Amino acid sequence: MAKSAAAVMHERLYHREPVFSFEFFPPKDEAGRLTLERSLERLAPLNPAFVSVTCGAAGGTRDLTRDLVLSMQGRYDFAVLAHITATGYSKRELADLVVDYRRRGIMNFLALRGDPPRDRPDWRPPPDQYAHAAEVVEVIRAAAPDASIGVAGYPETHPEAPDARSDLLRLAEKVEAGADFVITQLFFDNELYFDFVGRARKIGVRVPILPGLMPITRPGQAERFRELCRVDVPVSLAELLAPGDEAYARGVGVSYAAAQMADLLRRGACGIHLYTLNQSRTSHALYRIARGLGW
Repeated sequence: MAKSAAAVMHERLYHREPVFSFEFFPPKDEAGRLTLERSLERLAPLNPAFVSVTCGAAGGTRDLTRDLVLSMQGRYDFAVLAHITATGYSKRELADLVVDYRRRGIMNFLALRGDPPRDRPDWRPPPDQYAHAAEVVEVIRAAAPDASIGVAGYPETHPEAPDARSDLLRLAEKVEAGADFVITQLFFDNELYFDFVGRARKIGVRVPILPGLMPITRPGQAERFRELCRVDVPVSLAELLAPGDEAYARGVGVSYAAAQMADLLRRGACGIHLYTLNQSRTSHALYRIARGLGW
């Protein structure tokens, strides 16, 4: 059985080796499954510390997530993290899910509040659901004391947080509840990451904080990231992407991500977590970049 994500992370960081990991989402059709298979074939030889598998808004892909996690856990040597969200599950269902995962040998989780239903902008969690990721961490830790638990961090502050300080305190609550490491939301300015880590350390967050990167791969994607993720896209990058077609945008986006990766590692980041969007071409480019960085 693969080691836990936290154990692999600890070993690599102890030996001053960067931690690399990937995120995938469960495909919904045969074409998506084949694309994911190609991506995994290209990235598995890099021996990532772990890969994570997302769960859709309001738990919309929870069965697909479970099936993919179980199939990957049996086929590959790396640890597989199952995203577990508060939204979409009752409190009882959430506890039962963790117990079922543990029974099947899954001991790695990413604990999240989760996105609300996309068609419900005024959504609030019902009384029988948890409202915060820290509560999800507590449930996992109680049901699986030896689990490896990651949580999310937001260098540019969570869109629903009243201010940056409040958002950091939420992060500290998740760590105090039992989280082993943090994966950040995507960002395009490395200064934001280092500032975020510095602020987190000042309030006592000592666990590893993995920077999350997502290469832009097509025109218009930068604007979409601004709207959905509330992240800033540097003017210099946006201007480069404006005139191009998809192949050009992918080249620019992957080159920019490569420069980000090199700079982050040079300046002491503990590793890189890559949001792949299951894209085979991008995964192949990232594979070549990672090899070039000595991964």
